Amino acid sequence: MIVGIGVDLVDIARFEQTIERTPRLLERLFSPAERVLKHRSLAGRYAAKEALIKALGGSDGVYWSEIEVTPEESGRPWFTLSGSTADVVLERGISSIHLSMSHDGGFATAYVIAESAESVA
Repeated sequence: MIVGIGVDLVDIARFEQTIERTPRLLERLFSPAERVLKHRSLAGRYAAKEALIKALGGSDGVYWSEIEVTPEESGRPWFTLSGSTADVVLERGISSIHLSMSHDGGFATAYVIAESAESVA
C-alpha cells in the first residue's frame, strides 16, 4: 500500500550558487561519499532527499546526512538510510521506498513512493 509520495525539482544553477555561497551546506546535506560528486548530481540527490521527506510526511527525526543516494550495480538509484532516519522509516511502517531521478535542461528532479507491506482492510 502506498503511504506517501514526494516529488521535488531543483534549479541546478541556483543550487550551485547556494553551495558556492555556503560551502558548509555540503557537510549538512550530503554523506562523505556524495560530497565528491559534480554539482548536477548533488542537485539530483538534494531533490531526492526533499522528495523522501515529503513522502515520509515530514522531517521529524530525519537527518539529511543519514540519507544517502547510492546506485545499484545496474545504475538504479537507491536510498541507503542510517541512524534515526532509518528508525523513523521503520516506525512509520514503511517497507519499501522507490526512487526515480533525472536532470536535464538545467533542472534536477526526483520522485519517491513510500510503501507499507500492510494493506487497508
